[in-house]
Amino acid sequence: MVSHAIEVRNLYKIFGPRSADYVDAVKSGMSKAELNQKHGHVLGLSDINISMPAGGIMVVMGLSGSGKSTLIRHINRLIDPTAGEVLYDGVDVCRMNEKDLRQFRRHKTAMVFQKFALLPHRTVLENTVYGLEVQGVQSAEREKRAHQWIDRVGLAGFENHYPNQLSGGMQQRVGLARALTNDADILLMDEAFSALDPLIRVDMQTVLLDLQKELKKTIVFITHDLDEALRLGDKIAILRDGLVVQQGTGQEIVLNPADEYITAFVKEVNRGRVVNIETIMSPPAGEPEGLAIPRGTVLESVARQMTEAHQTKAHVVDEANRPIGAVTLSTVIAGMVSPIGHEQTAA
Repeated sequence: MVSHAIEVRNLYKIFGPRSADYVDAVKSGMSKAELNQKHGHVLGLSDINISMPAGGIMVVMGLSGSGKSTLIRHINRLIDPTAGEVLYDGVDVCRMNEKDLRQFRRHKTAMVFQKFALLPHRTVLENTVYGLEVQGVQSAEREKRAHQWIDRVGLAGFENHYPNQLSGGMQQRVGLARALTNDADILLMDEAFSALDPLIRVDMQTVLLDLQKELKKTIVFITHDLDEALRLGDKIAILRDGLVVQQGTGQEIVLNPADEYITAFVKEVNRGRVVNIETIMSPPAGEPEGLAIPRGTVLESVARQMTEAHQTKAHVVDEANRPIGAVTLSTVIAGMVSPIGHEQTAA
């Protein structure tokens, strides 16, 4: 299946009866507080520009009121923008006519909600096939596809159970199976795991990552949890008061926070699970020594491998198994606990 990128360009959302009247004022620097105090309108999003990678997981995170859920609802146009574009395959979703938008929602996007949004009078199987029913897919085909995904998310044997007979984690697996059964290009996940207990939440993250290795969907994942964002995101955008404060890979954000707000977010992050080995490696010198570690391996994994192998040195290799750098165990451990300067991130 081919996945497609999403481009959000110059997106503004102002809530209120005369929203369009205040776009220029916001563009000229009017703050969210000033807009509310002077004009009784609420600034939801301000000049959002994000390229969401095709076949990757884009995480949008921020605290309550930051605009993250408002943003995701623009992608399938549950909310109309005040100004700006949301492009899918070069087509602006915000300007689709009613027919095209209906087709886009039915066939190109699927959504997984925080509160599961299952129909209580339907069984697991009946909930899973719901989207295909709307599309008009024949009964035998939709049940065949539903059984496949019910099995893949670990619910085989529960097809005839009702939602109130399932745990929260199992209910969210139904929601995920329903979304995957639609075979949409884009998967929108709005705080999808936030209502789950911590251990179940981690389990669902693992399920999603394992499926994504194969499916390569374009996933937009909303969360307020930085650890979840760092684990899931190929790219992360952090919002505050409707503005993008910083975006990049998890490593870029952890190593080079844009301001004090981001610094406070990343202060307690386990760097060993985010920073990869090429960030701290030295240029190769002489014959490679010690273990061969693939580039992109996070420091926590490197330290574990070196310790288990009783090695104090390792060399980093690229995809063709060519040496590109060297590390020592002490350097790896230091990188896990200490901020890394710009001169090292250039390695």
